[in-house]
Amino acid sequence: MSITRIHAIKATVKRSIAYICNPAKTDGETLITAFGTTVEYAPAMFANALKKTDPSDPNLAYHLIQSFAPGEVGAKEAHEIGKELAERLLGGRYSYIVSTHTDKNHCHNHIIFCAADNITHKKYHDCKRSYWNIRHINDELCEEHNLSVIKENKHIGKSYKEWMADKAGTSWKSKLKSDINETIKQAHTYDEFLDLMKSKGYEIKDAEISPEAHKYIGFRAPGQERWVRGRPKSLGDDFTKERIRERIEEKARIRAERMKRLTKRNPSMIDTTQDKFAESPGLMRWAEKQNLKAAAQIQSKLAEMGLDSFDALDAKIDLLHKQAKEGKKATIALDKDITKFEDLLHYAHVYNENKKYIRGYEKSKDKERYYRTHGYDIEIANGAIDRLKNAGLDPDRIDLQKMESDYAVMTADREKTSSAYKTAEKECEKLKKLRDDLTSYVGTEQSLDIERDVKRTL
Repeated sequence: MSITRIHAIKATVKRSIAYICNPAKTDGETLITAFGTTVEYAPAMFANALKKTDPSDPNLAYHLIQSFAPGEVGAKEAHEIGKELAERLLGGRYSYIVSTHTDKNHCHNHIIFCAADNITHKKYHDCKRSYWNIRHINDELCEEHNLSVIKENKHIGKSYKEWMADKAGTSWKSKLKSDINETIKQAHTYDEFLDLMKSKGYEIKDAEISPEAHKYIGFRAPGQERWVRGRPKSLGDDFTKERIRERIEEKARIRAERMKRLTKRNPSMIDTTQDKFAESPGLMRWAEKQNLKAAAQIQSKLAEMGLDSFDALDAKIDLLHKQAKEGKKATIALDKDITKFEDLLHYAHVYNENKKYIRGYEKSKDKERYYRTHGYDIEIANGAIDRLKNAGLDPDRIDLQKMESDYAVMTADREKTSSAYKTAEKECEKLKKLRDDLTSYVGTEQSLDIERDVKRTL
């Protein structure tokens, strides 16, 4: 649970920023994040943005405080929530600084943002409606981070960052939805779905479906700091844990109906356990002839495959089962590797497209002005640099063409592996069906020389 309050700053922007960025309160300044500005230049950049607004409005900035319950959240997570609050509230239009203080028995965030919109040059309107918007966003964030909330939140908007990520096709949520859909296709049960998602690298919490469990399942991908909840407002109606289970069961039902049609016994195979066959030896003899003819057809199919005994048939079924199982595991492993590689490839492209802004900033004679114009692009490039370096890559020495080629090879291998294991699965099911039909009429102790038995019976 967290509570918020906000007030206008009319004359002390520099002093207010110095207070919230105090190293003693922010873990040596490690819990400070700026957007569209820097801590050093913020007062000047705020003043420059305010020159284009109505001078009769005395508000220079706003100070938003977000306080958490003692012991409910750690400093790093609190800071991430503060950043998300600023992103969703201000939508990338206002310059701001977020700091997290740890000097009290509870973590709390300070967000100071310029009163002037950098895009439309209008002032932020602080009123009851805008405050309730802050409350709604705050409650939504608390719920997403599995914190208690005071009142149910009905806010359904996207943050500017998330909108930009979706536009580029790189958001965590878009990737998560894609992985969930793909895994549902592979899984036969809800538990298997969870195992497959974990094998792809996802952390999962609150997956249990019961009245006592948390309402929404949580997913976190490798390298992702914030959990994503399977809520209708976050991912959509098809991604709650109940709906995921329903989709798997629905798929299993359709598969079972299809297999039932495929494995339906030939009408010539007659059930001889009925009373009328016991009462009529002639009818029984006729039925046995029909069943042996049907069994002979099965034997012919198996002979074409080089299977002339139950031992050979069982060995073939076991081999196909192992091939399918190993192929499935290999496909999942490739999916995990591809996901990591996609992430690096994405950030390699981001850096390649935005490194010019870093170079431009370094060469600029008026760095403050250049940053005001290209600050967002510079921060995107710096973020890409961090991700690539953390993976042991030098951003300036990456061969994008080779990475694209390697990615194509990985995806092609994945398709081959997936196709092979699915083919093995189908072949295994086909042989199981033939074996079941055969043993139903001739037993498991007989050889597969059914044609000889047919001739003898006839």
